[in-house]
Amino acid sequence: MRYLDLSLYLVLDPHLCAAVGMVETARAAVAGGATVVQLRDKGADTARMIETGRVLKAALAGTRARLIVNDDVAAAIAIGADGLHIGQEDMDALTARALIGRDMVLGLSVETEPLAAAIDPAIVDYAGVGPVFATPTKADHKLPIGFDGLARLVRICPVPAVAIGGLKADHVGDVFAAGANGLAVVSAICGMPDPKAATRALAESIGKVHR
Repeated sequence: MRYLDLSLYLVLDPHLCAAVGMVETARAAVAGGATVVQLRDKGADTARMIETGRVLKAALAGTRARLIVNDDVAAAIAIGADGLHIGQEDMDALTARALIGRDMVLGLSVETEPLAAAIDPAIVDYAGVGPVFATPTKADHKLPIGFDGLARLVRICPVPAVAIGGLKADHVGDVFAAGANGLAVVSAICGMPDPKAATRALAESIGKVHR
């Protein structure tokens, strides 16, 4: 497979999604137009990640949306997820690729130009580039790069790039103008009173600037 439509990439947050639940949030978001759902739960052990991931996979079955697991290689494999996303501190991309095999999508977070330039497209399928803005959903994020920084990293990056970090519907035009292939959002969908409507608004904004 190893291809993702990165245009509207939802990163689940268990705290923001608490009122609705991660699975129901994902289901609603995909109905509203989300193309990727990432299971990210830093407080969960592998067993819980697998449990949640299997329910998510069942919920997304029959849709075009793809399921990505953050950090946890064992969980991604056990779930049969479409992909794995790792950060620079998690493990090196070559090791991750060896563990997940050739068919699973591999995403890698990059925050600087040297890291973007160092990506090997034979190993990594897409890059998560940011943070564009500071965001409370990831306390240990690096310094924000803004849209100018995003554009610089995207130009250097040898693989498709999804922008992340404090992004909302108002930022859609700037994200695609910077050359990114999509935007990853957390609080713009998670925790919204109507996740489906929030996603649809984002998807409609994306449709106006991205074909």
